[in-house]
Amino acid sequence: MAEKVLGQLRRVGESLGWSGRAGNALGCSGRVGDALSWSGWSGKALRQDGWKKPSGGQDSISEVLEAIENVIQGIFQSLAQNKAPVLTVANRTDWRNIEFKDSVGLQMIPGCTTKQIRSDCPQSARRFALMLKILSMIYKMVQSNTYLSTTKGFVAGNLSYTEEDGTKVNCTCSATAVTVPSNVQGIKNLTSHAKFILIVEKDATFQRLLDDDFFNKVSPCIMITGRGIPDLNTRLLVRKLWDCFQIPIFTLMDADPHGIEIMCIYKYGSVSMSFEAHHLTVPSVKWLGLLPSDLERLNICKDALIPFTKQDENKLASIQKRPYIACQPLWKKELEIMAASKLKAEIQVLTSLSSDYLSRVYLPNKLQFGGWL
Repeated sequence: MAEKVLGQLRRVGESLGWSGRAGNALGCSGRVGDALSWSGWSGKALRQDGWKKPSGGQDSISEVLEAIENVIQGIFQSLAQNKAPVLTVANRTDWRNIEFKDSVGLQMIPGCTTKQIRSDCPQSARRFALMLKILSMIYKMVQSNTYLSTTKGFVAGNLSYTEEDGTKVNCTCSATAVTVPSNVQGIKNLTSHAKFILIVEKDATFQRLLDDDFFNKVSPCIMITGRGIPDLNTRLLVRKLWDCFQIPIFTLMDADPHGIEIMCIYKYGSVSMSFEAHHLTVPSVKWLGLLPSDLERLNICKDALIPFTKQDENKLASIQKRPYIACQPLWKKELEIMAASKLKAEIQVLTSLSSDYLSRVYLPNKLQFGGWL
């Protein structure tokens, strides 16, 4: 059995670019490191004893290394006993393992169900080997104190801070947006006179508001975009800004199921990252626009709207069934309007009224008269 499993791992490992024997899980090389980063991952995914991601320091580094070593040791013990190694992980895609709390969002329940990733099963052998590969790269990066983290989000407006290496960043003076820090937990000395934070779904809309100098014209504010579905660093920054300044946070999304999904990720979190809800969610987030009801209120021509696809219908139906929608009757009404019309709209539809309608009329009026949900 052991030789058979090792043979399977070796073949799978070669397809992943491993070097040396496949069983040498801590000595492999390749290019799969960006598939996962420790900054947004918990050892709880591999162990069910309550161990969680450490907060920092030499002791924490030792804990991380020990956790990975325990996983690898268990694999070799299974091989020594002529058994096929198995990884037991929390089932983070099952809604039955998730509970909703209005003050936190979506979070994983204690004692959630698990699933097994077997090394002797053709359907899961590649995933088993890939997880070992990722663990090996995490192990080597932690050992050498080398951390690779990429970010795709941008921030602009009335904000300054100091990065972990001492670099001072002033988003207020920058003519262009600043990339969201790769180590959000390491930034300090955050200063801002902003009255609110505006989360923008799309990069194009964000850039347009930047060109219009929106964050200075209306009132001092901070603008952030995750450029679509936000990465962990963008979500961590939104949460950090909320913890630091306790100012209103508004979202500006397309009036479609995808935009609503993204807004829900910022506000309530996601099923896959529910074990980190306390660090990632901001339940105080408000829906500023684009509301489905705005389309009729502003007399947007129906020719400028986009018909639903079957995928849109399924996505919206899925969102309507989620536990947090029951706590948001005004959101529920907006979703019903969208479902009934089977039409969606991008924020750019406002240019049909005037080229600068978004920054000159729509947002100022919304903010002045409380047009958020």
